[in-house]
Amino acid sequence: MSDDDFMMESDEENYDFEYEDDDMASNSSNVDIENKYYNAKALKEEDDIEPAITEFLGVVESEPEKGEWGFKALKQVVKLLFHRGEHEGTLKYYTELLTYTKSAVTRNYSEKSLNNILDYVSAGTTDMTFMENFYSTTLTALEDAKNERLWLKTNLKLAKLWLDRGEYGRLSRILKVLHQACQMDDGGDDQSKGTYLLEVYALEIQMYTETKNNKKLKELYNRTLQINSAIPHPRIMGVIRECGGKMHMSEKQWEKAREDFFESFRNYDEAGSLQRIQVLKYLVLAVMLSNADDINPFESQETKPYKSNPQIAAMNSLVDAYQRSDIHDFQSVLRQNGGPGGIMSDPFIHFYLDDVLRRIRSKFVVNMIAPYSRIEVDYLARTLNITTEEMEDLIVMLILDGQIKGKIDEVTGRLEIEVAADIGAEEAVAGTEKREKEQAARAAAEHDTRFKALEAWGSGVGKLARTAFTSTMRLS
Repeated sequence: MSDDDFMMESDEENYDFEYEDDDMASNSSNVDIENKYYNAKALKEEDDIEPAITEFLGVVESEPEKGEWGFKALKQVVKLLFHRGEHEGTLKYYTELLTYTKSAVTRNYSEKSLNNILDYVSAGTTDMTFMENFYSTTLTALEDAKNERLWLKTNLKLAKLWLDRGEYGRLSRILKVLHQACQMDDGGDDQSKGTYLLEVYALEIQMYTETKNNKKLKELYNRTLQINSAIPHPRIMGVIRECGGKMHMSEKQWEKAREDFFESFRNYDEAGSLQRIQVLKYLVLAVMLSNADDINPFESQETKPYKSNPQIAAMNSLVDAYQRSDIHDFQSVLRQNGGPGGIMSDPFIHFYLDDVLRRIRSKFVVNMIAPYSRIEVDYLARTLNITTEEMEDLIVMLILDGQIKGKIDEVTGRLEIEVAADIGAEEAVAGTEKREKEQAARAAAEHDTRFKALEAWGSGVGKLARTAFTSTMRLS
């Protein structure tokens, strides 16, 4: 082996040794940073917060360049400072955390982490100014990073937050920004963003539902049903259909409301959303109001499994009593489930139950008066357990609707029926005669003694007359 060969071999060996040494040093450094991070987590779990924050910040400083451990450490610092109510420090280190999303960690990991932080902060404060600054900082960073997808999702999350808190002014501003982001240069909707557009519409529809702006709600609802380019999440369609059902209810279009609530329930059920139970109650309500006595809302394949659900049982009993026109059972179900968490605790159901009560009372009255040509208003009121004035109002409404042909005699306090509902006039007269005979029989029973005395007296007079007549004939 020549000297040159020896030197060359020696150099290669030295080179390999130096490379291995650098790699080991790098690994050792990473291990030290990792250990530092887990030491900080141990301090956090022991509620030793201040040393934990110091140790986490030490992890950030120990990294030669921005990396995964620094990102994780800053996440912990942000959450700890926010938990302590230090909003200024929270925002400071959160801003630093956002710089790591450009290259230090993968896009999927950074999106998941930011979503978790936003959820954590949103649920833990009522400081609207801080919330706006926090989201604004996030959106600016995402815009700089050209991450449009996460920018849209973050704006949607902020809009949902304002909706839940009733901040409709702030919500309107966010919705305007989102609409612009989902538009083409010519101002038309960008159908390639159809899924995001439906989410924007769903939020806007909910806002109009809450603010009872039915004109805007109807216009927007019809527009959403015309979007065919998107494959929406079933939860979004559940929201849209639920609001559509409420809109139709406010217009007293019960059949359309029933259809929308069924579609809403089906979508919520597919999405696994707990809102399906509430919407199923609305479906039952719409069925009762639509006078669909032949439709059982629990007979379909989708709703049948929920028939015995404890939260649905009361509504099931209610619709059963309604379809049987059993006013007493109906009112009993309402009394038993009128407390907190019951049927009446939902403002939407409570609002429309007056309509349902009026309908079942109407059905009961029409069926009850069918055999008669006249009946006392006070008697009907006692049967329904309502005041005479309420009964008179109900009868007047039924007369105006053409369900009863008759009039109230104010002097006698009777309802005089011209033609009984749902049966022929002859049957009505026969029914009235039967009732009058029954009343006469009861009256006779009450005065039985007097009638028997009169009968005996009449018989005696008859005998005396026959005796006198016989005597007179003999004398002649």
